[in-house]
Amino acid sequence: MVRKQAFKGSNGNGDLSKMKKSSTGNRRGKKDAPTIAPSAGGKSSYFNNWVIVAFLLAGVAGWMHGVHIWTMFENDRHFSHLSSLERDLTFRTEMGLYYSYFKTMVEAPSTLNGIGQIVRDNITEYPSTINVLKRFNLYPELIIGAIYRAFRSFTEAAKIKTQTCWKINRGELPPINSCEGIGVPHYFYVTCIYTLNSIMMSLVFLYGWYLSGNSLWGAVICVAFYFFNHGEATRVMWTPPLRESYSFPFLILELLLVTHMIKTQNPDYFKHMTAICLAAFFFMLPWQFAQFALLTQSACVLALYMLEYIGSWKLNIVIHAQLIALLANFVFQFGNEMLLTSFYASSLLSIMLIVKLESKIEGSIRNLIAKCLVKGIVWLVGTFGLKKIIATALRTADDAHIWEIFKSKFSDFNNFHTMLYTCAKEFDFLEVETVVKLSKTLLIPSMFFITFVLAIKCLRYEYLSYVESNTVDEDGQKPEVPEYDAEVAAHRSKPNADVLYNVLQMIAFSCMAILIMRLKLFMTPMMAITASLFAHRQLFAFLGPRYRQVSFLVAILAVASVAGIGNLTSQWNIIGEFENWPHEELLNFINENLPPNAVFAGAMPTMASIKLSCLRPIVNHPHYEDAGLRERTMRVYSMYSRRSLEQVRDTVEAMGVDFYVLEDSWCTRKTREGCQMPQIWDIEEPENAGKTPACSYARGNPEPYFKEVFKNNVYTLLQVVKKNPKA
Repeated sequence: MVRKQAFKGSNGNGDLSKMKKSSTGNRRGKKDAPTIAPSAGGKSSYFNNWVIVAFLLAGVAGWMHGVHIWTMFENDRHFSHLSSLERDLTFRTEMGLYYSYFKTMVEAPSTLNGIGQIVRDNITEYPSTINVLKRFNLYPELIIGAIYRAFRSFTEAAKIKTQTCWKINRGELPPINSCEGIGVPHYFYVTCIYTLNSIMMSLVFLYGWYLSGNSLWGAVICVAFYFFNHGEATRVMWTPPLRESYSFPFLILELLLVTHMIKTQNPDYFKHMTAICLAAFFFMLPWQFAQFALLTQSACVLALYMLEYIGSWKLNIVIHAQLIALLANFVFQFGNEMLLTSFYASSLLSIMLIVKLESKIEGSIRNLIAKCLVKGIVWLVGTFGLKKIIATALRTADDAHIWEIFKSKFSDFNNFHTMLYTCAKEFDFLEVETVVKLSKTLLIPSMFFITFVLAIKCLRYEYLSYVESNTVDEDGQKPEVPEYDAEVAAHRSKPNADVLYNVLQMIAFSCMAILIMRLKLFMTPMMAITASLFAHRQLFAFLGPRYRQVSFLVAILAVASVAGIGNLTSQWNIIGEFENWPHEELLNFINENLPPNAVFAGAMPTMASIKLSCLRPIVNHPHYEDAGLRERTMRVYSMYSRRSLEQVRDTVEAMGVDFYVLEDSWCTRKTREGCQMPQIWDIEEPENAGKTPACSYARGNPEPYFKEVFKNNVYTLLQVVKKNPKA
């Protein structure tokens, strides 16, 4: 079926002033016949050669990124010279928890047994049994663990050497055995992550190339800006096991596919929807936060639709793809209710409702601004209303803390859980220091300039459209306003829709980063990708001949490289050596002196290490996304409240805890005013304000409620003296 190429006479590719007017009354909704460009002889071969060059250079960019992040990882920790226990300790907090499940898969008697331990885990939240594939987005560890087992079996059968071992002298500390090579589980795990992130950089290169109109200059400036601002764009070199390390490469792929679909004049529904769906599925599967990034994408695509840059055909491709990906994740995560009760799910349903109401809204309202207003209200009311209805129906509040975090940023609302987040630097507002860094490399100024140029171009198009619609013909009459036509509305388009989408996405990610600094890891890469638009020939046609635009690009790169190369040099100069003897000493004591069924409680990061390196049951851990786990952690952290030590003992005893790991720093440290743990507890229990914290008593004389069994300059291990000991 021949599709309508444009709405209001636009061909979707050029300015209104260059459009060919139809004598058949195109503005009344009649379709133009599709035009076919004549063959350009050797032009296709020439273009294919440049495509090959682009893919080869993309591979080079990916390889460079892989070498870059692996080198920084090694330089920071001297990873090659650490023992197995020390390598475990480098994976702190959530990282240790995630890696522990890879270790489970590797050390299990069989792959099926390992999967069984993961879906029926009774160690991580003792005494409860949980399915961690439902709770923690653990598919990467399951898959990599299964691949490692197959790799190990093959290399052992083929007698291929995959690791080299030696003894390391640590001076005053006991010597250790250290092994290096792809056959070492830690190495295999990190290598898989860094390979995936090498591919991501190749995708970034291709994204910049495609967005800039197949310009290698666009790809180069895109990758250059990414490297110049590398420290603000990713943290994979410091924290490889985090969920974003697996997930973010698929976001880049998904954004590229959506851009391609929007740019395609008549996209095939099934082909484009399937590709976007698969990318969105693999983006969501490893990371619980992916839904928020996709929420901004659905909002950006809806904005294009409301402004009539795309029709309902393209909107449906994206929304249906995302909805299928969401439902597939719900199934693969064994019915994770948090996916269905999210704002993202409600937003998708609201957008589908808007499309269903399109004929009624556009049939009765002619003014574009009024239509946008009505659709925007339907989206907002529908999203918040459906979210409330679904959450109430399913009786779940796992994501309530997210709303509370945003509420605390714009009001005086605070509670124990929001303070644990907002007291952390990563969840504060975007730092001025970050803005300065990104400005010195010209990234932020570039975004303002590109946004300004695009805004002028879009406004000029709308102005010319308005002028044409009010032009009086030879008979002194204005053109009739066309009646609503579903087919025309479904396939309408305006110039530069793909460019506008990427700028809107960049702005959306920037707003996220301003609210929560950690999310600059979305903003900075998207800014680098958007910078490729400097090489877009149509967008910057006002610069004149091509050589002027190239000169402009070279000048930008030259100025940006001054601060950019300085940033890279700073990263390359980071030379460290991991050592955490107090923590290692604690874990060695537990492994050598305490029973394997002893149950532990304490600070979330330390519990992850005990679960990973000691395989002991724990009652709390760093994955804070579950409402029940948040309440469990709050009970464990009563040690840092101003309650009596007896009350704390009663609380942890009721949870089945045998040993409590007390960390002195948690009792006294604070990142800023009001963020000391006893001060956080004052919000929940103001009646206890001014009393001595329980942790202070426990550090001095914990008896008769606790018994000190181990102590060094960081950790105190307390045995819970049971009031009601088991018979």
